Amino acid sequence: MRFVSFEAEGKASYGIVTGKGIHDLGARIGSVVPDLKSYLKAAELGLVPAATAGLAADYAVGDIAYLPPVTEPGKVICVGLNYEGHRLETGRPKQTYPTLFARFADTLIGHNVAIRRPPVSEALDYEGELAVVIGRSGFRIPKEEAASFVAGYSCFNDASLRDFQNHTHQFMPGKNFPGTGAFGPDMVTPDEVGPLGDLKIETRLNGVVVQQAKLEELLFSIEELITYISIFTPLAPGDVLVTGTPGGVGFKRTPPLYMKPGDVVEVEIDKVGQLRNEIAEEQPKG
Repeated sequence: MRFVSFEAEGKASYGIVTGKGIHDLGARIGSVVPDLKSYLKAAELGLVPAATAGLAADYAVGDIAYLPPVTEPGKVICVGLNYEGHRLETGRPKQTYPTLFARFADTLIGHNVAIRRPPVSEALDYEGELAVVIGRSGFRIPKEEAASFVAGYSCFNDASLRDFQNHTHQFMPGKNFPGTGAFGPDMVTPDEVGPLGDLKIETRLNGVVVQQAKLEELLFSIEELITYISIFTPLAPGDVLVTGTPGGVGFKRTPPLYMKPGDVVEVEIDKVGQLRNEIAEEQPKG
């Protein structure tokens, strides 16, 4: 099953993607369960009915504007250096534990929304990644139970301002500019995706493949990440784990390959979806 958050007719909502279009859950239960995060919380408590086949389509896919699948996650935790190709191209040593950093929820944008390049930098790089949405509350989760805490998967582009990222050894500044965390188009439940290992992740810039790997190449698996992260912070429905990018990033190429206004970047993951974003200059407020 695929869940989507969107705007239509001037209103934000969420729903289920069907073969005929979008089934609008917000229109039906939004007064009590207003968004996908609250839906996941209610589902954890058994307070929403299981979705069934034959759902009515309220909107055609072309009639909606995509929002991030989870519009206000409590936590967005990103993983660095989680593919061997990326670790080698950066020259970093092997890690005993996952390299983690946080992204702010207000940096997130949806499918077909422009990634914004700020006027303070031209070093805007792509990072195609698999995002994991948490569906149950948990703290210090055993590895053998971790898979049951996954509500679904999505595509993510952790667009990074490399100069700001490298001002110090802390990643945070380069990872938190407004409009740089592309997320979507939708959240796909694990039963629809199936085993992850043989699935391909690919990033394309202006139609040219710049990153490609299989998800089995993750150095720390989804289960290992959930177990480790939940040692130090409780996880809750709607939290998002962004699992790392393969080798091929732009700042390690000769010459560097950075995204610029007018470019189109796509992240595609087998059975999960295809996330597409153009690049645009950040517009001054006023």
